[in-house]
This record gives sequence, C-alpha cells and structure tokens, in this order.
Amino acid sequence: MTAIEESISELLADLQLKDDEVSSLAIATLQKAGSNYIKDLRINLKNVLASEVLSPKETALLAVSIAANGKNDVLLTAFTHLAERHEASVEEIGEAVACASLLASNNVLYRFRHFIEKEKYTQLPGRIRMNIMMNPVLGKEFFELMSLAVSAVNGCELCVTSHEHSLIELGTKEERIFDAIRLASVVTSADRIIR
Repeated sequence: MTAIEESISELLADLQLKDDEVSSLAIATLQKAGSNYIKDLRINLKNVLASEVLSPKETALLAVSIAANGKNDVLLTAFTHLAERHEASVEEIGEAVACASLLASNNVLYRFRHFIEKEKYTQLPGRIRMNIMMNPVLGKEFFELMSLAVSAVNGCELCVTSHEHSLIELGTKEERIFDAIRLASVVTSADRIIR
C-alpha cells in the first residue's frame, strides 16, 4: 500500500466509512497524483473535531449541519453516526439538518437584500416560516452557532454579521465562534473530496 493509499484508508476509517461507500473522482484524482493533501485533510478534520471550546457532541452536530448544507449524504451519514456516538438524540440531529435547510433559504433572501441595497426590499416581508428558531431543541446559543456556521459557508454577509452579533449578546466567547467556523471550513473542504 502506498503512502497516499494509506492516508485515504486512515481518513475513511476515522469517519468510519468503508472504501466501497465512497466513490469520489476527487479522491481518485488525488491518489493518481500522489497528493499528500489527504493527510492534511485528515489532520484538519481530527483537529476541528477535537475542539477545546466545543463539546464532541457539538462538533458532530455542527458537522451534520454543514454536511446537510452541502447535500453530501456520505458525510451526513458519517457525522450522524458520530453525533449518535456522542449521545445526540434523533431530535437534535434532525434539528441540525433542519437548520441547514432553513439557513439555505434565509441566506438566499438576505444575500439578495444585501446585494441589491434597495430599501423597498428590506421593507417587504420575507414570509419565510422560522418557528424552529424560536424554541430550538439544541438551545438558542447552539442554534445560533449552527446558523452562523451555515451562513458563513453560504457566504451571506448580513446573516453572518447578525448571527455573530446575537452570539456575542448571548455571551458566547469569540474562541467558540471561531472554532465553529474553522469546523465549517474543514467539513466544507472534506465535502469537495469525500462523496
């Protein structure tokens, strides 16, 4: 087994995925090229999942939300199993998926309003039902943290600013916010490779 093949096997083992569960042209391309990037990705994933300011359950649920946002069933399955191993309930996992869906909608609407910069559009009601945000199973602070992470991935400046502000108002430390964003960035990079 070559070093790159070993890195791929170790990465998939870390995620408790079998080789036959992943059929990624990106992995095949990196393997053919002899790229060491897989080793970096593996280390990056291990680092963000072992946060000092987020619990293992929180990192797994954030990863679930980002994988759902990326429509990546392979990673969604892997991170759902990880969340279950860290005692996340079915309702909590469902809420992480729902958060990704809701924020996808909000991010489109608020990016549009931000890009166009017309007062009229900010006055028109969005008419997007968001009851899940009112009393989240995971608590207001963690739901805001997931919302921030998904919004950062989706590139909605207005949403990122709003959720970060809400988190600071709730007493969340910047280190916690930053680790959630680091995790979102690394899971997004894994999404480009593992499918």
